Amino acid sequence: MPLNPIVAGMLEQMAAAGGAPLNEMTPAAGREMYRSMQPVSGQPELHLVRDAIATGPAGDIPVRIYEAGPGDQRPCLVYFHGGGWVIGDLDTHDGVCRKLAQLTDCVVIATHYRLAPEHPNPASLDDCYAAVSWAAANAEELGIDPTRVAVGGDSAGGNLSACVALRARDSGGPALAFQLLVYPVTNTTFDTPSYHENGEGYMLTLDSMEWFWNHYLSGPQNDRSDPLVAPIRAESLTNLPPACVITAEFDPLRDEGEEYGKRLQEAGVTTMIKRYDGMIHGFYTMSDVLTDGQAALELSAAQLRAAFGNA
Repeated sequence: MPLNPIVAGMLEQMAAAGGAPLNEMTPAAGREMYRSMQPVSGQPELHLVRDAIATGPAGDIPVRIYEAGPGDQRPCLVYFHGGGWVIGDLDTHDGVCRKLAQLTDCVVIATHYRLAPEHPNPASLDDCYAAVSWAAANAEELGIDPTRVAVGGDSAGGNLSACVALRARDSGGPALAFQLLVYPVTNTTFDTPSYHENGEGYMLTLDSMEWFWNHYLSGPQNDRSDPLVAPIRAESLTNLPPACVITAEFDPLRDEGEEYGKRLQEAGVTTMIKRYDGMIHGFYTMSDVLTDGQAALELSAAQLRAAFGNA
């Protein structure tokens, strides 16, 4: 399928505007650039949106809690933002979290984990795992059902969601009801057909992914074959929570996301894999202008509601 014409126009405008590519920026400049790209108005009004602090072994973790309506014993989605473990924050993904809360009527807890290179691997994963553990441990206070807690995220957030699910399975952590993996990073190599086809010109580039990985794995724990870095390298994917894997046709991460979904299916994990043709990496956060972005959010919500109903 050809590139979506709205996406093509966006890419043309970005190219015409010029500016340094992300891989030539400092992390601070990259964060500011990414923040400036996100919508700042027109997001759903909810019953309650509040900032809070989750506690973990490494200290306080900022979270933002979204509630579409009042209630108790509600399901919960702990959401991890994308941005290659280097950029992104609670504000860049505020709109996505608002919409997921509205569409699912569950409590959404967005997590602002520590970012690389100031805090390389495993700081991000440690914070995300701690946030899920905190949510389950404080379920009564938060008004959530500890048996209906899901994890989800986009891009690096999808990677962190998959890794949290693996860690929870292997270390006796919280029992998770679902994992929402939106164009997730699942491997540390760049040798798939989708990298060769889409590594330039479609927003996320091969050079940017190398920049992200080099910052994330800049500390002593830099084993690129570690399953808690590259979850597709896990020896077994059995006994993991049901999953939904969303990919985009013109995304360098397309093939590794779909391969991870297939490996989950082969391991007996109920998994939906949905590719959005004509789309690029990042379309999930562009639902205000892309109908496929809205459709992907609605699919996510339907999958979450089904999982919560079956938990």
